[in-house]
Amino acid sequence: MSSSKKKSSNPVVNLVAGGTAGLFEALCCHPLDTIKVRMQIYKRQAAPAAAAVASMAGGAGGAATATVGGGDATAAIKPPGFIRTGRNIYAQEGFLALYKGLGAVVIGIIPKMAIRFSSYEFYRTLLADKQTGVVSTSNTFIAGVGAGVTEAVLVVNPMEVVKIRLQAQHLNPNHDLAKPKYTNAVQAGYTIIKEEGISALYRGVSLTAARQATNQGANFTVYSKLREFLQEYHGTETLPSWETSCIGLISGAIGPFSNAPLDTIKTRLQKDKSTSFKGESGWKRIAHIGTQLLKEEGFRALYKGITPRVMRVAPGQAVTFTVYEFVRRHLENLGVFSKPTPKPKKLN
Repeated sequence: MSSSKKKSSNPVVNLVAGGTAGLFEALCCHPLDTIKVRMQIYKRQAAPAAAAVASMAGGAGGAATATVGGGDATAAIKPPGFIRTGRNIYAQEGFLALYKGLGAVVIGIIPKMAIRFSSYEFYRTLLADKQTGVVSTSNTFIAGVGAGVTEAVLVVNPMEVVKIRLQAQHLNPNHDLAKPKYTNAVQAGYTIIKEEGISALYRGVSLTAARQATNQGANFTVYSKLREFLQEYHGTETLPSWETSCIGLISGAIGPFSNAPLDTIKTRLQKDKSTSFKGESGWKRIAHIGTQLLKEEGFRALYKGITPRVMRVAPGQAVTFTVYEFVRRHLENLGVFSKPTPKPKKLN
């Protein structure tokens, strides 16, 4: 089994480099995340125009119904693709609407990335061979899973609940003039806690933890192995930025395909208020949403938003690893956060 040995960075270096990388990733890729969320929470509903046409047809013909080709009007409306969804957001709400929820992401990005990289290095050190210090491929995956669960519980889930509530506003074009309930990340978080309790910020945490665990397990494993291979190929520790971006892109694309159904159900669960599931346990809510989704919209609905998600996560990881490695390397070279080497005592 292949293995690797890597010197852990100073935790402060991980915090600064990881936070910087996360900020760049969010700024570059957040619009795709907004489109993904809108696609996931879209339901097949008869549009007002279709309903009006059906009503007029019924009034004129006396027996007309809102059907197309013998089917229900609701089923006849095809959910928009990611390009059309993005265009609709831009046309109806403006360019800045693509960055809704960015505040929640930015507020949580530094602790998220600090926890991700620091906990990964911590678990990796624990799982390293005591004799040689090397970490096997399987233990690299376990360290990534641990990092994913840790970041999900401490930062990601509350951040995503706030982000999704902000992104889900103004879904009905007839209410685009209504005053938004949530104006920014801080106000949205306060409102959610006040109206629904702090437990609302942890709705769907088991799904978030499962998603982040599979994401980071695959992400760190594939990235570290590809990086190790290229380092051996070039005979150097430092890789060109374009190679770091490529292996980050590859490693980032794997997770979304494996856990897309979890992400879709999680988004639906976090969007709705707690009153929708009164008296139901967390797992019952998950089962209820999943069953309803399959029954009303079919199996393909579980993969709603997969295209923009892959388009967001894969380049997002490319940006994250490239910026992280760049900043970490320069901070370590500058020795800003390293402990000063004690001067040798002079012998009398």
